[in-house]
Amino acid sequence: MRANSMVLRRSPSAAAPGPGKAAVTRPSGPGEVLADAAVGALVAAVELTPKPGLTDGRGPGPGARTDLVGARWAAGALFPGLAATAAAARRAGAATPQLREELGAIGRCTEWTVRRAACGTDTHRGAVWVLGLLVAAAAVEPGAAPCELAGPAKALAALRDRRAPSRPSRGSSVSARYGAAGARGEARAGFPHPRRALEALRAARRQGHPEETARLRALLGIMATLQDTGPLYTAGPQGLRFVQRGASGVLEAGGPESAEGREALRSLDAGLRERGVRPGGSEALLAGALFLDRLESLERRAG
Repeated sequence: MRANSMVLRRSPSAAAPGPGKAAVTRPSGPGEVLADAAVGALVAAVELTPKPGLTDGRGPGPGARTDLVGARWAAGALFPGLAATAAAARRAGAATPQLREELGAIGRCTEWTVRRAACGTDTHRGAVWVLGLLVAAAAVEPGAAPCELAGPAKALAALRDRRAPSRPSRGSSVSARYGAAGARGEARAGFPHPRRALEALRAARRQGHPEETARLRALLGIMATLQDTGPLYTAGPQGLRFVQRGASGVLEAGGPESAEGREALRSLDAGLRERGVRPGGSEALLAGALFLDRLESLERRAG
């Protein structure tokens, strides 16, 4: 598939288009339903405010050149690639080397499309990998519970993409240097962080927290333990420890719903901005958790 063959298509989950923008389209098949759910999950993760060190309703995160409107638009650009991912996975019906190579080609086209939509920035690059694998897993195992998607996602991530560029990415270079799991290691482990974040999200809802608080708790839980290669690249192990300890501190102080927790959250955000550290990998994995959550809602409605 050539990169310029993938035309930007607006997802109904993305922000409403302005004058001269692409028109909203509606999902018409199983693959498009999955793609729409994934884009909607990413938009929800982007819109969550306040997120420490990340673009949200207050403005761009540290070092980011994309504001909330741009991030929403770029999220919509994932839609055609994710729909193609789902279609390829449904045809294959299992995690095979051929499917892995096809998904790799689709993923690289999607990265190109999203980069164009984001004015040349790497906005949502991690989400292309996370959501692409989870969408493929959901298409390979239609009707599977969220916890059951770890198997096919893990199997796909373990396969080699022989057509992948030989030049190492920034994330893989950082992973090799510091021994961090990175995005590939997260996927090969069956996406433990999105699965734990989904559990945290459900627990917060059961406790009566508002949805935004529940999502923020889920994000902080990811940040507290994730070996995010973004902070490692920007600020080394000290930067990553600052992210992890700060997120843990917010939760230990009572979470974002308590006065102490809100103060800890403000301190973490200020520290990340001062250091120029952006924990983008955590946001991508939160989008993965929200996608799993949406899948469960779709299954309930279908049942």
